Amino acid sequence: MSDGLIEAFEAERGKLKAVAYRLLGSHAEAEDAVQEAWIRLHRTDGVDNLGGWLRTVVTRICLDELRARKIRPEQLSGPEELQEVPALRSTPEDEALVADSVSRALLVVLDTLEPAERIAFVLHDMFAVPFAQIAPIVERTPVATKKLASRARQRVQGTPAVSPTELARQRRVVSAFLDAARAGDLAAVLAVLAPDVVRRVDAAALAPGMSAELRGARAVAEGTVLLSSRSQLAELALVNGQVGLVLAPGGRLFLAISFTSEADRITSYDVVADPDRLSRLRLAVLSAECSATS
Repeated sequence: MSDGLIEAFEAERGKLKAVAYRLLGSHAEAEDAVQEAWIRLHRTDGVDNLGGWLRTVVTRICLDELRARKIRPEQLSGPEELQEVPALRSTPEDEALVADSVSRALLVVLDTLEPAERIAFVLHDMFAVPFAQIAPIVERTPVATKKLASRARQRVQGTPAVSPTELARQRRVVSAFLDAARAGDLAAVLAVLAPDVVRRVDAAALAPGMSAELRGARAVAEGTVLLSSRSQLAELALVNGQVGLVLAPGGRLFLAISFTSEADRITSYDVVADPDRLSRLRLAVLSAECSATS
């Protein structure tokens, strides 16, 4: 293989990794997909449009992986696996999530899409690839591919169950709670909780000695602070049409939190970690995170 082709591939690597990461939600798997494309390039005699050819190959590799996931869905094996989440800290890959303008919440929502929907949405809405070029990859007509992307877009954006004013209020309250939890600031957590607040937690998310239900601001705040390391990986999202939180290390959903609040105080919240309950949640991103990128 010529030095020129190697240099041309390296010039495409970053864009290929960006596409694969949004399709698979994993830095390691995205890198594997790009490396597989490199291997396939070795076996090819000649390519007229290297960038387009590589993007197509990487996308098809990702599509195969997404389809395989549907056959062997990844779920938590039980409470023990989830108990490792509190010990998680930000890794270079986690920081790259933020730097790359792809939130964990968006990755979680993308993970709920069918493989062809995810391909169509990511390539068109996030990388401005024409539907005519996407259609052969997902084995649809351009018109059908456009419908796939539209359906995916509706899922990603979601439909708030409340007015814009109420949504803004919820966002302010939940953001204050998350900031306080991340800081491990007991006083700040107390300030956003109603005196008779109730916290309920699925068994799958219970740490040893942790009660499934807590009542009262002091007990709930102290429990929140004890698990402050979990909140480092939590992000705002729409949960059943209202502002909530998702915890998704590596872009894979571990738990979601739904809140009820009055004025500027949280009156109750539920931590959903049971796989069956998680699968029934309607999740969506809160803000416009899906604009086309270069």
